[in-house]
Amino acid sequence: MKAADPQLALVAGEASGDLLAGLLLQGLRSRWPTLRAAGIGGDQMLAQGFDAWWPNSKLAISGYAQVLRHYREISGIRKQLKARLLASPPDLFVGVDAPDFNLDLEADLKVRGIKTVHFVCPSIWAWRPQRVEKIRRSADHVLCLFPFEPALLAQHGIDATYVGHPLANVIPMAADRAAARAALGLAQTAQVVAILPGSRRAELKYIAPRFLAAAAQLHKARPGLRFVLPAAPGLMDEVLARVRASGMQDHVLVTAGQSHMALAACDVTLIASGTATLEAALFKRPMVIAYNLHWLSWHIMAPKQIQPWIGLPNILCQEFVVPELIQDAATPQALSHAVLQWLDAEPGKIEALQQKFTALHVALQRDTCRLAADAIEKVLQS
Repeated sequence: MKAADPQLALVAGEASGDLLAGLLLQGLRSRWPTLRAAGIGGDQMLAQGFDAWWPNSKLAISGYAQVLRHYREISGIRKQLKARLLASPPDLFVGVDAPDFNLDLEADLKVRGIKTVHFVCPSIWAWRPQRVEKIRRSADHVLCLFPFEPALLAQHGIDATYVGHPLANVIPMAADRAAARAALGLAQTAQVVAILPGSRRAELKYIAPRFLAAAAQLHKARPGLRFVLPAAPGLMDEVLARVRASGMQDHVLVTAGQSHMALAACDVTLIASGTATLEAALFKRPMVIAYNLHWLSWHIMAPKQIQPWIGLPNILCQEFVVPELIQDAATPQALSHAVLQWLDAEPGKIEALQQKFTALHVALQRDTCRLAADAIEKVLQS
């Protein structure tokens, strides 16, 4: 073990994992300036000096049907990565989210004596509770984003640390809506809807058309509405093609990234279920959560849901504080109607939602980088 100059391997999947891993690396470098890290990652990790052997876009696949279609490529990457790590073992492997890829890899590395940390507890409290056994086999330690998770894992003999959610420290308690609108060229007096259909190609395929059709209905009902759609890295061309296909190219502002700017600027967001919904909550924005995926993936996933909510804001608040329209319920008509209900809501309803989201924001604020570095240092020294 080389605590003074640790060599880490990391794997982060889609954009949200890249963001978390980038923040983690920033914190680790403050403790170990000469730390070396390599594996699978994206732009946020590269900015921290990460050596990406493969881009994280290779893992940004959602739904069982899509994973099956790309299984050979993903399996090949995992096999090559495993061989490389076993040939030149790092001091520690950190799997950032992407549990379907990372947990099996962690288990293989752990049995060969490589220490493993999993960052982001798989949502065993919402889906697939049987996965807890795989976590125990795979991870020496779990870094948890939510305060209730370490006690839940402890019941199953899994060491874990609550580190807070890094985004709670990145996103301001009160975002500057006026500045965000000025930066995006949006009128201060306009009603603005942010459209966030997800950061994966499969989400663009199954969710973006519904969101854009809803936007078309909203535009017809309220011609003064303004729409902003941040395109995830590497997906700009596909997003623009979807917008053109919807006939909304003259009414939807498409930006390269800048999802936080879009959330700061908007009055309400139409948003795909996932980490982005937590970001919207931290921005204190009303939202309509929706999701749609391949029918086979939905048929497999639906029976594994163990809570009535799928959106993180609702799960964390333990109530339907914002509406969810899932699979067949996510029609353009239903989506546009739900957005209009927020736009026309009484101020008291908006204020009550903002109070809940402020309390959530406070609960998630911790010195994440330090706490994560402390936990990782203990694993390195164990």
